[in-house]
Amino acid sequence: MFRLLRELFQKNFSTFFTMFLLVAVPLLGSASLLTLLYEKQDLLEHLSAGQVVLYFVVIAFTMAFALTPTTFVAIITGYYFGWAGLPGMVLAYALAAAIGYELAKRLDHGKLRHFLHLFPKAEAVLGELQNQSWQLILLTRLSPVLPFALMTFVLAIVGVPRKRFLAASVLGMLPRSLFFYWLGTEASDVLALLKDPDEGTLSKLVLVGLVAASLFGLYFVFNQALNRVLRQGGTGNQ
Repeated sequence: MFRLLRELFQKNFSTFFTMFLLVAVPLLGSASLLTLLYEKQDLLEHLSAGQVVLYFVVIAFTMAFALTPTTFVAIITGYYFGWAGLPGMVLAYALAAAIGYELAKRLDHGKLRHFLHLFPKAEAVLGELQNQSWQLILLTRLSPVLPFALMTFVLAIVGVPRKRFLAASVLGMLPRSLFFYWLGTEASDVLALLKDPDEGTLSKLVLVGLVAASLFGLYFVFNQALNRVLRQGGTGNQ
């Protein structure tokens, strides 16, 4: 068992290291963003049309590379741009998902999937999950506690189809993003909201509801995939 784990780590070091960075970097990005806005709260005010376009392109890249959490970006965009900025926010999400998907494919090169050939049942479960990739993507995007960039990376190396991934990513992000965007439009102090975005009863209820829906949905999808593989295995043995 130890030998297999060591081999898994050695053959997929770049993949696992990237996944670690996609968890750790958003924490640094959040702190840096708060510091920048604290020093220059008028940074995003009175932008020209070209600067607005540049803003959405920049945040697409920062979200793709886990430099800024999507929750923070939604709040900031809602606060500074109002509802007029929502289409740009959605397009930025789509671009970030596309960039992250391509990055994961280029870094992994299918190595993790190749390693899973050693474990037929695990590979079979993964194949079943691919068949339910719409539900899988929607549910991972629904949860505000699952990092956007990390989930993009994981879903890409799992092998979900590109077009389905992009469409389901945007749809899955909308419920939580619209909520945080609305919080941004209503905020009187963006820094206070960024420091504690789940402050207030409504925020807590919405967050708990989204997390619960995501977790229960993912449990159902994984359990369904596992049971289907076990049934097929039982039929095959007979």
